[in-house]
Amino acid sequence: MNLKNLKQKAIEMSDFYKANPKIEAILLAGSVALGWEDEFSDIELHILWKEPPTDEDRIGPIRSAQGSILTYHPYEDEEWSESYITNDEIKLEISSFLTSTIHSVIEDVMVRSDVSLDKQCIVASLQDGEALFGEILINTFKKSVVNYPCDLARKMIFENLEFGGRWNNRKALLKREDWLMFYNVLCEVQRKLMGVLFGLNDLYVHHPTYKWMSKKIGQMRIKPDNFLSRMNNVLLGNPVESLASLEQLVEEVVNLVELHKPEVNIEKHKQLISYLK
Repeated sequence: MNLKNLKQKAIEMSDFYKANPKIEAILLAGSVALGWEDEFSDIELHILWKEPPTDEDRIGPIRSAQGSILTYHPYEDEEWSESYITNDEIKLEISSFLTSTIHSVIEDVMVRSDVSLDKQCIVASLQDGEALFGEILINTFKKSVVNYPCDLARKMIFENLEFGGRWNNRKALLKREDWLMFYNVLCEVQRKLMGVLFGLNDLYVHHPTYKWMSKKIGQMRIKPDNFLSRMNNVLLGNPVESLASLEQLVEEVVNLVELHKPEVNIEKHKQLISYLK
């Protein structure tokens, strides 16, 4: 299917759902909602329910679309999820939530500054997504997440500047050529830097492993120079140079925190980050 038709396909698929009186809203999320889709993209729909859906509630629309189920998960972590392929080979990822769960998630993130990535991903979807049904409800949610909480930024910085003890062993891992563990440490620290910058830039984390990294880095006002290319080169270059480059990025991100959030005391974090065994 032509890329430009994915949104239209999402609208068509929403018709199979919105006839169910248990459904309060349908949100188009992910790359299609943002206009970032490519030839590998699928359609992500968030379905908000007044009451728990039955198996028939969930499978009925798939049957109506003559779809083939790929995955089908029971209720876990306050979500029902399934994926399927339509008869014209379009993949859909469905996440169903009680509307009351969405209220609770917003309360947790916006009032309690919960740094849970899963919860932030829901809030990010609300902020960036497009209502296909239940526009009044979706717009109410959108308005409630406009202002990124100051305390959430502080907590994101604190939590993500904790690199863990393996970072302190980085030179030993390099010298021993423990490559699997070495690159696992590099990737984990890169994820941590992304987390710090999301907080520093008042951005909700949109994906637990920072999918579409280039797009999100492009939205950041505060970041090291040439941040994307330097992050990419950490994983593509010579290991010795990669580690030196990452250490330099860590230093620059720490400096940005001190420059833009001077009220956040990170002295202890700096000491732990710089320690080498």
